[in-house]
Amino acid sequence: MADSTAGNADSLRLELKKAMTEILEDGGVSEDRGEADERCDSNLKLDEAIRILNSLREVESKKIPDSSSSSVLEVPKEFKCMLSRAIMSEPVVISSGQTYEKRYISQWLMYKMTCPKTKEVLSHRLFSPNHSIAELITQWCQVNKYHLPKPSAAPVGLFPDDIHLLLEKISSPSSVEDQTAAANELRRQTKRFANVPAFFVTEVPDSITRLLTPLSALGEAIDSNPGLQKDIITALLYISRLEENKTAVAQHPLVIPLLTKSLKKGTDKTRRNAAEALSELSKLDSNKSIIGNVETLKALVHVIKEDHFTAAINASYAVFQLCFIPENRDKVVSEGLVPALINRIKERSFVYIYFDVLSLMTTQNGVIEEMEDLGFVDVMLSILRNTSCPVTGEDGVSVVLLRMCDVNTGDRDRERTRLKLIKEEEEKYSTFTKFATQGSQRAVAEAEAILQWIKRSGTGEEEP
Repeated sequence: MADSTAGNADSLRLELKKAMTEILEDGGVSEDRGEADERCDSNLKLDEAIRILNSLREVESKKIPDSSSSSVLEVPKEFKCMLSRAIMSEPVVISSGQTYEKRYISQWLMYKMTCPKTKEVLSHRLFSPNHSIAELITQWCQVNKYHLPKPSAAPVGLFPDDIHLLLEKISSPSSVEDQTAAANELRRQTKRFANVPAFFVTEVPDSITRLLTPLSALGEAIDSNPGLQKDIITALLYISRLEENKTAVAQHPLVIPLLTKSLKKGTDKTRRNAAEALSELSKLDSNKSIIGNVETLKALVHVIKEDHFTAAINASYAVFQLCFIPENRDKVVSEGLVPALINRIKERSFVYIYFDVLSLMTTQNGVIEEMEDLGFVDVMLSILRNTSCPVTGEDGVSVVLLRMCDVNTGDRDRERTRLKLIKEEEEKYSTFTKFATQGSQRAVAEAEAILQWIKRSGTGEEEP
């Protein structure tokens, strides 16, 4: 029954796709037929498409939910505007017969006399509502419980030809003033308009190379023009935020070396945005090995040690993402990550991210001992005792419980000192009892485990 229902749904989707294609192809008015005949034929096709949609709605309602199927609903490409890359809320048809989102094609036609898709020269710049497609989109949204955005009059960003012109100014041996002005405009556009990063990688040839050419040409003197460097790196950050761009950006041979250099040189904002770009790119598992080279990791650790707290936070997020690959953990520990994190934690600002990274590092050999030698147990107990932030408290408990309490270093003196500190904390301040009675479910479980560990250790029982 389930297979039959799924088969019917697939069949109806194919029928719907065929009907939509025919309606889209009839977007313009035929020269050989009257407008009345054209409208009649169009209405018949629309009625047929709506019939298919209603049948699909009925079939979908009978389907047994599949827990293994993706929960992400894919909008049919026929319902997306080529210019906005999003579902159309106000579709209009131009003289070439192609359909676009009104506000995007309106801006296109202010400067161009061609069809974005077919490239043909248009007979005029007029357009009219495509009621057929609008009705189909509305019906599809109802069937799939998809929220259709309301029409908007907000301005839109650059199109591929405009991006190409800016990149020409950025990459050509023109004046520094022209390069900087073009980079500034591209930075502004990539931040403000979602369609610009989408066009940048897929629609503009060699876009990444051309964007980074000025910085690559400067070599080690990358920071000799800080304004240009900042705008280029910031534009690269906004381009990297788009999920479908992450692979192409990270795999480009110029990107990681130039982001690494920018971590070391340039303005505070440049270093901060370079760290955030690496964090964005590291979210993709396939990029972690590409980014996790010794030089990049060393530069990230240096930012955590020395830089402004915002840059340090961004660098910490990047390290956290990269260190899901175990081999990267040894590299950052050897570069001095542990004392850098502890010093940041002592500042008591955004402690949770530093605790997250430190918790990840405690799986590495020698890290627990390094933390103890740096006096971190006292610092952490003080944070736990005084924190009003459940996240900070729970992460701190995780470090103590999951690593320190149960680790066996073979050094009895070290372990006795650790027990003494944690036991005194509980006796004086009831820190873990407080978490065991007032914390979240996770905090309660961890605090109770610590209390049991103190009890076992105090009576000389063997660890399980």
